[in-house]
Amino acid sequence: MSNDVTSTDGGASTAPPTRRRRALWVAGVAGLTGVVGLAALGGVAARDDKPKSDQVSDAQPSTNRQNASDAGGTDEGGAKETDARDDEWSGDDWSGFDDRSGKAGKREDDKRDEKDRAQQVPCDTDKLIQAITFANNDDGGVLELAKGCTYTLTRNQGGNGLPVITQPITLKGEHTTLGREATADYFRILNVGPGGHLTLKGLSIRGGQTLQAPMAADPATVWAPYSTVIGPTAADPAAKPAATTAAKPAATTAAKPAATTAAKPAATTAAKPAATTAAKAGQATTATKAAATKAAATEAAKPAAKATATAAAAKPIAAAAKPAGTSVAPLVEEPGFNDGAGVLVQPGGQAEILDSELLYNQSGGNGGGLANFGSTRLSKTTVAHNTAFFFGGGIFNAGVLQVDESKINDNTGIVGGGGIANGAPRIVTEEVDGGSVWVYKSEVTDNETLGFGGGVLDVEGTTTLHDTKVTDNTAVLTGGGVAVADSQLTLKHATVAGNSTARDGGGVAVVSDSTATIEDTAIKDNKAGFSGAGLFNDDSVTTLRDSEVVGNRALGPFSRAGGILNTEGSLVTLHRTTVAHNFSTLPPGGIFNSLGGTVTLDDESAVTANRPTNCFNVPDCFA
Repeated sequence: MSNDVTSTDGGASTAPPTRRRRALWVAGVAGLTGVVGLAALGGVAARDDKPKSDQVSDAQPSTNRQNASDAGGTDEGGAKETDARDDEWSGDDWSGFDDRSGKAGKREDDKRDEKDRAQQVPCDTDKLIQAITFANNDDGGVLELAKGCTYTLTRNQGGNGLPVITQPITLKGEHTTLGREATADYFRILNVGPGGHLTLKGLSIRGGQTLQAPMAADPATVWAPYSTVIGPTAADPAAKPAATTAAKPAATTAAKPAATTAAKPAATTAAKPAATTAAKAGQATTATKAAATKAAATEAAKPAAKATATAAAAKPIAAAAKPAGTSVAPLVEEPGFNDGAGVLVQPGGQAEILDSELLYNQSGGNGGGLANFGSTRLSKTTVAHNTAFFFGGGIFNAGVLQVDESKINDNTGIVGGGGIANGAPRIVTEEVDGGSVWVYKSEVTDNETLGFGGGVLDVEGTTTLHDTKVTDNTAVLTGGGVAVADSQLTLKHATVAGNSTARDGGGVAVVSDSTATIEDTAIKDNKAGFSGAGLFNDDSVTTLRDSEVVGNRALGPFSRAGGILNTEGSLVTLHRTTVAHNFSTLPPGGIFNSLGGTVTLDDESAVTANRPTNCFNVPDCFA
């Protein structure tokens, strides 16, 4: 397989050779254009998208605007002067951006240098394109865009509406919009290439749209390897006899990733740093993780015939097979050609999006508003009304992402991660490992998905939600608020409330060999149609400290464990934590611990006032 990597705009990449983007295709399944409304979830009423006073919407712009097209015409409109908000983040230094650890004198020098390099760009789209091109050829620059102007993009340049950013470039505006013309070809708005560093201030990025993948995916099929309960059921699977739970039914459970499967399907998984990688030749190969050598792993790899068929469905941008005898040394994940409809940050690229908006963008792959494969920070930014046909309706991450003092609202990720998706499961050939996500003092609200993680999804990554609210999100399958699979999750001073799912884990779902630490957090008033309305812990380890699981409801005819459900082989530990006033149809309403699972309570924890009863199979808990 050639090591040559082609950048998204069609040119040769300036970054070192990296592993190709793992493919995400499924053959023979119709597109999902008609499912954005999530009609599959009965009883969930459609929400009206109402403009809010603190954000600009298409229906109710906050200022009069000038409109500009590629032809250069403008319409003058008055715009009232507003004070710019302070875009400096007041928290600890974040290692993703070195310039934030410098001294005050250095920052003053940077400001003087920025002023010297600033260039006024009139309300003319052609002149904006020209200014970015010149800045790329001149070691970067600061482009001050026209106040109140809408730069309307009509031309497709290698899948992008504007030139790929390859240098440090700042785009500053005030009530300024960069938007794709509604009838134009499909393209994203901004693309940050390897070595590029884009800073956005005071801009609205709107209407980017990338081509929908020619093949789509059924969410239940995609998520089956990560759950023991996906598929039709007539009774609570958590109540299965101990004799039958040791081996999971092949009809309902595919081979689990990483820690629970001895070997992944041939030709379906790229090698990982901890894996033993066989040489790729004309036949399928097997990539195994070191952690996958568990003695308890009993599931066999899928037939080679199926693996061969799925390998043939790889993405068009995937590189050819490597020559025999060549070991794969993965470096970073690679984006797909249709990832990131609003903004795409490629490996080796950086972006800072400050006091801005990513609105009404639609990705045919991952990341409706933003797809980050490099290093990106969002501060005081709104990501809303975006759609992704695979993962990450608002944001998709496979790099390093910081979100602070921002709002991730009303986004749709069809297969998973309505608000934020950190990584993605395998659809046909290979999954995309999640990177690192840190969300601070932010809101993740009213997002939705047909699969896992209505608000936040993590697959093989690390996610921290600190002082953040995850509220009123919806997932059809599992994890209405937060869902993690083979990942590390930290909730600290967080609120997970009012989320819902048709199946398990209305608030939080921790599955497939994940580790979760929940501190000083409220998991309350979430709903599930099956089990674990507050917390669903499957094949994972979860620790709660100084937290509360209250007022959650499991409402289905066979539902149980309104508070916490823990499956066989899993561990939940409670320290100074309250589980109270939860409800389920079948007992218990508080904590259900499957045979073979472990739930421990310390002396300062309380399980009380749950209905119909408090506990099942939980030592030191009064039923």
